[in-house]
Amino acid sequence: MNVIQTKLPGVLVLEPQLFGDERGYFLETWRSTRYEDAGIPGPFVQDNVAFSGKGILRGLHFQHPQSQGKLVQVLSGEVLDVAVDVRVGSPTFGQWVGERLSEANHRQMYVPPGFAHGYCVLSETALFSYKCTDFYSPEAEIGIIWNDPDLDIEWPITAPVVSPKDAGHPSLKEIPPDRLPHFGGG
Repeated sequence: MNVIQTKLPGVLVLEPQLFGDERGYFLETWRSTRYEDAGIPGPFVQDNVAFSGKGILRGLHFQHPQSQGKLVQVLSGEVLDVAVDVRVGSPTFGQWVGERLSEANHRQMYVPPGFAHGYCVLSETALFSYKCTDFYSPEAEIGIIWNDPDLDIEWPITAPVVSPKDAGHPSLKEIPPDRLPHFGGG
């Protein structure tokens, strides 16, 4: 497995080893020891799958407290996956990184606790899978508006389809600091 560091410490891109021939391919998407050696702590306690059509944008979401780390991948289609550092006091607070994940490149991205996460679908449809280090908690869920001008995320679509809930999220600077995770814990 190839592990690629991003500009945001802790956010990793992973390229699992692919074994293929004329019949198809096989790849291992999770093995606790291998991923722990790569810097991805477990345990993962919940797996989710989302299906979306072209132009749909989901996010930007995070939980605090009860922050979640997420190991994400695309089983079918292609997305631009984005992580934003929302940890108060972090040297990279408010910075983002994006990675194209697809069924063709088999890449995964690890988004640690303390980061907001979102993605937009670039293919006709996408089947998106993610493992979480903590359970979903509606009471802890927080969102940031997808087009926050201070974040200036370079989404590759100009008019995404977003849910009413996601369209109503505040900008990062409108969220009180006590509602955000803190660098180094808390």
